[in-house]
Amino acid sequence: MDLVTVVVTALWAMGPAYVPNNAAVLAGGGRPIDGGRTWGGRRVLGDGKTWRGTAAGTAAGVALALALNAGSDAIAGLLGVPAVEFPLAAAVGLALGAMVGDIGASFIKRRSGRERGAPFPGLDQLDFVVGALALAAVLDFEWVTATFTPPVLVTVLVVTPLLHVVTNGIAYLIGAKDEPW
Repeated sequence: MDLVTVVVTALWAMGPAYVPNNAAVLAGGGRPIDGGRTWGGRRVLGDGKTWRGTAAGTAAGVALALALNAGSDAIAGLLGVPAVEFPLAAAVGLALGAMVGDIGASFIKRRSGRERGAPFPGLDQLDFVVGALALAAVLDFEWVTATFTPPVLVTVLVVTPLLHVVTNGIAYLIGAKDEPW
């Protein structure tokens, strides 16, 4: 696989995992998953992790996978690379796994004494990637191993933190986020 194909494959395959957390922010609000409970004097997750956001984020990621499937031939032809097809199990795994990874990171942040929105380098950029790939692998292991070859996986691990920093910076500049990380 040439470099362009590897990068396009990495971005395409991770699309359903990249979208959920952004969609959750847009649809957020509602009842917190932790119901306001505390553990050790700290919130279990915090107000930023809601049932509505989780459902909306998962739905958005799955919808993107289905849209990419519907337009895969045209998009692949335009880009000149083979398209990644998303089986439903993989789409759900990527989208819901991204949300679960982010929820897990929130739990870790609260246990370490960090408040909502406080930076946690490394964890903030890759929590959803780990969750997405883990749940997708549970639901469709063969698809994950065929799609996320070592070069594609390395590309995901390098490009994702860069995308995270850029998109968060843009969201901060336009007033959609209170902090630039």
